[in-house]
Amino acid sequence: MGKTRAPYNRTISLTLAELEKFNKLNLTLKSKTVEKKITNKIIRGDFFDVIDFLPDKFVDLLFVDPPYNLNKNFNQSKFKEMKSAEYEEYVDSWLSKLIRLLKPNASVYLCGDWKSSNALFNAASKYFLIQNRITWEREKGRGSKNNWKNNTEDIWFCTLSNEYTFNINAVKLKRKVLAPYTDENGVPKDWQRSSGENFRETHPSNIWNDITVPFWSMPENTDHPTQKPEKLLAKIILASSNPGDMVFDAFLGCGTTAVTAKKLNRNYCGVEIDEEFCALTQKRLLMADENKTIQGYEDGIFWERNSLNLVKKNGTGKKASKKNDYNLQYDFKL
Repeated sequence: MGKTRAPYNRTISLTLAELEKFNKLNLTLKSKTVEKKITNKIIRGDFFDVIDFLPDKFVDLLFVDPPYNLNKNFNQSKFKEMKSAEYEEYVDSWLSKLIRLLKPNASVYLCGDWKSSNALFNAASKYFLIQNRITWEREKGRGSKNNWKNNTEDIWFCTLSNEYTFNINAVKLKRKVLAPYTDENGVPKDWQRSSGENFRETHPSNIWNDITVPFWSMPENTDHPTQKPEKLLAKIILASSNPGDMVFDAFLGCGTTAVTAKKLNRNYCGVEIDEEFCALTQKRLLMADENKTIQGYEDGIFWERNSLNLVKKNGTGKKASKKNDYNLQYDFKL
């Protein structure tokens, strides 16, 4: 609000009228509620004030992107860096309260950076089975003159038990083939040709380097300082939930979890304390009714960064559809 944008800046923003209108759509909880009343709703409030009013065992997939252990301004609120032991106590203070909300076969994804990742692991180990650590490339920022540039983040993949959802075929990556081997008859071995390029569908690993962090010319971008990409959430939601499942975000921010869940036909619920971020979420949810496209994900396949753009340039020469324009223009690395 009140910012002057460059002509090609597509950052989602709010007018004062929109702030008032969209915040009327948010829930406030003052007593115990049931799942039906919070399904596909955004709850405005402090997590610690809201948590006791949420129902038991309603969450299929929990995504948590808490404040990392560093000094950061989140609009009207601030988070101050703590000693490692204190941060671990902070993580436990909210993580322990979330257990009650989970179904027995639920999956949990916890986000952190190199400073906070150990504390997240230690706290999560008390309550969950740690299935894996995902490391994803967050290629953004100018770096440092006297240290290595920090451009990765971790996501701890956890479950309550060994019975959980994991849809491997929903999260395969389409990757360019550098050595396209064929058999004696010239038939490709485990790869396909598409618009003059060679590709194969591969199983996903726990290293993700195909994510583009939202920036000013991407239609999903907001002014939230730690916004997660829709493509990142899409991988998690498709792998660890099914259509109609409940996806819950305890620190919703500008709403990427809810928006992506909606685009992928899941139910959602999230808690966020800041009224502007809640309103941004509502605006993005409304925009998702018109455009369900997710950058870098098309026709059920996650494309390696830059590769989808290349295929479209080398394709038939026909003008891209409105749906595909999103990927054509914005699926590239900064």
